[in-house]
Amino acid sequence: MNPLGAARRFPTESQRPMVVFAHARLALALAAVLAAGVIGLPEDGTAAAVVAAVGVPWSVLNLFLARGHPDVALSPLIALGDLAMLAIIELVVPETYGAVRFLALALLAVHAHFQGERIGVAAALFGVAALAIPNLLQDPVDRGLQGERLAVYEVAFAAATLITVALIGRFRAEESASRLRARELTRRTLRGENEIRRKLSQALHDGPVQELIGLDMTLSAAGAAVARGDEAEATDLLREASEIAQRNVRSLRDEMLDLGPYAYEEISFEAAVERCRGVWERRFDIRAELDIEALDLPSELEGELFRITQEAVSNAGRHGEADTVKISLGSRDGTVELRVTDDGKGFGDVDPLGATEAGHIGLASMRERAELMRGTLRIDTGDSGTEVKVTAPHPRRGRFGLRQRGRKGGG
Repeated sequence: MNPLGAARRFPTESQRPMVVFAHARLALALAAVLAAGVIGLPEDGTAAAVVAAVGVPWSVLNLFLARGHPDVALSPLIALGDLAMLAIIELVVPETYGAVRFLALALLAVHAHFQGERIGVAAALFGVAALAIPNLLQDPVDRGLQGERLAVYEVAFAAATLITVALIGRFRAEESASRLRARELTRRTLRGENEIRRKLSQALHDGPVQELIGLDMTLSAAGAAVARGDEAEATDLLREASEIAQRNVRSLRDEMLDLGPYAYEEISFEAAVERCRGVWERRFDIRAELDIEALDLPSELEGELFRITQEAVSNAGRHGEADTVKISLGSRDGTVELRVTDDGKGFGDVDPLGATEAGHIGLASMRERAELMRGTLRIDTGDSGTEVKVTAPHPRRGRFGLRQRGRKGGG
C-alpha cells in the first residue's frame, strides 16, 4: 500500500485529530523519559524524573480529555498547561533549554491549528514570556552559554514561534472559511433543487395536466359526435384537440429549456442560447439580441456561462422590466468575456453583490459560478439598465481537468 495514498485528511468536525495529538504528546513524553534515562542527561537522572513526574501525567490527562471530553480538550487552557509543564521542566533542569524550545514551538504550532490565529498568537506570546522569564532567573553559564548568545537564541525562538503560529492559524482560518462557504453552497444548491422541483410540479399541474384533461374530454366528445354521425362537429372537436396538443408541446418544450438545454457535448453556447431565445422573449416580453463569438470551450464552462446568462436574463425580464437584453460572448487577451446588458430599471438601492438576502439566491449562484470558473463577476446597475459581466481565463487543453472537444451540431 502506498503510505501517501493511505494518509487521509480528517474532517473539521472529527474528534480524531485531537486524539492523535494526545497520543503523540504521550508518546513524546515517554520517549523523553526513556532517552533521558538511557543517555543519562543530566547525569543524576533529574530530567527523566521530572518529565516522568510532570510530563507523563499531564499527557495522560490530555488523552483522557480528548477521548471523553473533546470540548475541554479544545480549550485554550490546554495550550497554557503545555507551556506551564515545559516551564517547570526547564526551571528544575536548566540543561533542557534547547529541547524545551523545540517542543514549545511544535506544541504551539499544533495548538494554533486547533485554536486559530488570534488565540494561537496569544498563547504563543504567553509561552514566550513563560519560558523567557524563568530563563532570565537562571545563570546562562549553567547552560554553557554566554549572555549575548542566549539573548540571540531567545529572540530567534520568539520570532520563529510567532511567525509559525500566525501563519498556521491564518491558514487554518482560511481553510475553515472555505469549508463554510462550500457547505453554504451545498445548502443553496439543495434549496435551489427543491425550488426547481416545486416550480416544475406546479407548472405541470397548472399547465399540461389541466390541458390533457381538457384534451381527453374533447376527444371523448369527438368520439360521441362520430358515433352520432355529426362529422362537422367531430371535425371541429378534432381541430380543437390538435390545438390543445400543440399548446402542450410548446409548453413542455418551454419548461424543458427553462431547466437548461442538455447535450452540451453536442451543441455550442450560441446554439443553446439561440434555442432559449424565443422562450425568453415570450415569457418575459423582451427582445433578445445576440452577439456571440464562436468559441471552442469545454462543456463544463459553457454550462456555467449559460446558467449565468439564464439568471441575468430572468432578472432583467422579471424584476428589471427591461424591453431589450443584449447577450455577447467573446475572447480577448487570453480570457473569455460574457456580457448581459439590459435597459431595465436596475436594482435600485440594493447592492447586487452584497450580502445574500432572501430572494437573492440567484445572484449568489451567479457569483459562485464565476468563482468556479476561476473568474470574476461584475454587475453595474442604474436607472438606465444593468450590465452583468463575467471574465474567466480561457481554458487550454488539459487545463483545470477540462477537455476540449469539437462541435457536432449547432442547432
